[in-house]
Amino acid sequence: MLNIIGSYECKADAKGRVMVPAPLKKQLSSVVQEGFVIKRAVFQPCLELYPMKEWEEMMKKMGKLNRFTRKNNDFIRMFTAGVKVVELDAAGRLLIPKDLMSYAGIDKELVVSSAIEKLEIWDKNKYEESISVSPEDFADLAEEVMGKNFEEENGLS
Repeated sequence: MLNIIGSYECKADAKGRVMVPAPLKKQLSSVVQEGFVIKRAVFQPCLELYPMKEWEEMMKKMGKLNRFTRKNNDFIRMFTAGVKVVELDAAGRLLIPKDLMSYAGIDKELVVSSAIEKLEIWDKNKYEESISVSPEDFADLAEEVMGKNFEEENGLS
């Protein structure tokens, strides 16, 4: 599994092309040739960029869902809505499709942020809003997500 690190402020040109920062490009060097999949995020008003291998792993999980269960079928349709295959061009730019730029409310300034095995692409202002929680709220969230339940689920208690 790929483990991507960092958040990077970038600018999109009028055509939606974004120069991938050199430190990020270096981290992605082993997967650039295979391409990427870009899609709408499920929980946030941003985009997700999956290296092709990570996308294929996700699709294996999705393929196990029973398609004769209506909710599964609806979920698959919504999860894959607007999905596009994208590549870095020779200049190291990523072309973000206009419909996805519009969905995420991205105009020019954006943030590309690591989310372990994938990247999130945000409008800069929306990203800043999404991470601006009080230290106490973050501490509560960290305890809830990574505290006792995490230990029990992973056999660490």
